[in-house]
Amino acid sequence: MLKEHFHVAVPTAFFEDESLDIKGAMAHIRNLKEQGVKSVLVSGTTGEQHSLNLQEKLEMVEALESEGTLVDDMEIIFGVASIRQKEAEQLAKAVGETKIAGVMLGYPPYIRPSQAEALTYSKRIIELAVKPVILYNNPDRTGFDLSAESIIELAQLDAVIGIKDAGDRKKIEQIQEDVHGAKLYFYAGGEEDLREKTAYGYDCLSSIAGNVAPMEIREWFERLRTGEGTGAGEADQVKEIMAQVYTGNAVVNLKRLLNQAGGSMGRCRAPIGNAEE
Repeated sequence: MLKEHFHVAVPTAFFEDESLDIKGAMAHIRNLKEQGVKSVLVSGTTGEQHSLNLQEKLEMVEALESEGTLVDDMEIIFGVASIRQKEAEQLAKAVGETKIAGVMLGYPPYIRPSQAEALTYSKRIIELAVKPVILYNNPDRTGFDLSAESIIELAQLDAVIGIKDAGDRKKIEQIQEDVHGAKLYFYAGGEEDLREKTAYGYDCLSSIAGNVAPMEIREWFERLRTGEGTGAGEADQVKEIMAQVYTGNAVVNLKRLLNQAGGSMGRCRAPIGNAEE
């Protein structure tokens, strides 16, 4: 079981030639750990997941496993998704053989599988991963929307503990009403509209802005989650952080801010970020 309500969805570091910079990626995760972050998501959407080929993803898994202090001391979640089910299966099996704490199960972009096909894909990957699983529904980016009925069916599997970006209030209420026998956590993907989302059921955060201000964002989220609200000073601070991250492309902004702070996140893979050149 995953214990943390808050994790940071980390971007992936690349060199100037757009090749994978594993050392830079691991250094960023270590830096977050030193700042008090207890859980991170690696190779999620913020990690530019679908630009990574299978070999690069496997290299990331191997690097995390070799970083003993990270997998031992942090709750590391790895994003598993592919436009090809066979490759997602290979990745899930590799993750299942490590100390990585859990899987964020994403859906392939563009090809728009049917609900039945998505269920078969999901169940096979869940079977191979042998880890707690958070389903990742991201229709704005993939063109595929996992239905409430599909979420409810998958939630009956012991391994499925949460759903990221499940949908709007009506869909959340339907899922909450029809999921029986298990607690299902609802993860917000990023901080936008977070106050509204926590008001109608989102109780976990897959944070983007936490890459640059982890403790400030976590404290703000915990106040929203528990209904305590925020003070004026704290609200102003969060607004400033949000403006820095979300004005324009969030991943491009994150890398720029992290590089300016002494990190080594490099660039994004074009066309993302090519307007900055």
